Amino acid sequence: MNEILNTVIVGSGPAGLTAAMYAARADLAPVVIAGLNPGGQLMQTTEVENFPGFPKGIMGPDLMNNMMEQAKRFGAKIVPETVQSVDFTSQPLRVKTENAEYLTKTVILSMGADANWLGLPSEQHLRGKGVSACATCDGFFFRDKELVVVGGGDSAMEETDFLTKFASKVTVVHRRSELRASKIMQARVQANPKVQFILDTEVTDVLGADRVTGVQLHNLKTGESKEFACDGLFLAIGHTPNTKLLAGHVELDAKGYVVLKEHTMTSVPGVFVGGDINDTRYKQAVSAAGMGCMAALDAERWLAEHAA
Repeated sequence: MNEILNTVIVGSGPAGLTAAMYAARADLAPVVIAGLNPGGQLMQTTEVENFPGFPKGIMGPDLMNNMMEQAKRFGAKIVPETVQSVDFTSQPLRVKTENAEYLTKTVILSMGADANWLGLPSEQHLRGKGVSACATCDGFFFRDKELVVVGGGDSAMEETDFLTKFASKVTVVHRRSELRASKIMQARVQANPKVQFILDTEVTDVLGADRVTGVQLHNLKTGESKEFACDGLFLAIGHTPNTKLLAGHVELDAKGYVVLKEHTMTSVPGVFVGGDINDTRYKQAVSAAGMGCMAALDAERWLAEHAA
């Protein structure tokens, strides 16, 4: 493709598709490199109840399909390809997929971040059926239930604290003998009568046919294994941003998240970011969508300021 585009958007989750809608409404004719499975992580979820505008909730795939159709309505082009490499050393910027090379004045990066999982087949089988990696998203569905949280850092303590608003009991399982969370977060959770801790232990299996009924625990010190009954399993062992292909092209922090220099712009002028590849704190569909909006507006302004 020899045409020089105004903007290429990499990723098609809430951030990417919101950016596409705003860019398209600004007559930038954006091209969205959507990946082979457009729609992002919400395509793998069931009911979404915390996205504004849907008082009765909406299924994750339906929400993403609506966003995609809305972006396309204003002229965004959705390309079901995967980015293989980028070259941001000079204008025009270059984004290469398996089928084409796109030349563009601006790029909006919105590839998201994936929750870290235990790697158990049963975990993936029961994902959305009692297994979750987002307490804020799914905690509401576990009112008066008994839950297990895996993790020992601040995020695990935050998830545990949040889940106690709904659950009758929350058991924190951590593979080390001490938690890694800050002392203030530990103290807050340890003072909660709904919380108990099982240390030096890992989850080796998730039990249940169509719904979580318990987990298999293995004590790393004694070697003992036992079944532990629960109604849900929440993973809080971190996220990995999808930024491997960006290494050496834009500045990343020690954990691989994109570093912002001015508003949503990266270390490379004309390259902007929306969503979870920068967000280490919130990781919500609505916050990702908001950042996608900001990235598109920043790209539009940058183009106006650098018009030939």
